[in-house]
Amino acid sequence: MRIRILESAIGDLSAGRDFYDQQEIGVGDYFQDCLFSDIDSLVLYGGIHRQVFGFYRLLSKRFPYAIYYRMESDMVVVYRVLDCRRDPQRLRRSLENE
Repeated sequence: MRIRILESAIGDLSAGRDFYDQQEIGVGDYFQDCLFSDIDSLVLYGGIHRQVFGFYRLLSKRFPYAIYYRMESDMVVVYRVLDCRRDPQRLRRSLENE
């Protein structure tokens, strides 16, 4: 199975990395490594997660982020990587734009 990460998700990852780098230098790199590791796990586990707002949702193991994706034939398409600490209605609006 292949993984495709959309520009919206890349932007989310970049914003998260910037946020954690502002907290302490180097944490942003750790954040990005952890989230990409979680995304890589979708090669094996894509499609087994709970569906929320019409997307599958994988919760990150190390950070309070969720990876929202869909299964399209033989491919996992990652749409958004969003901070779970946000207002649920804001998360819903972010996903409805996809």
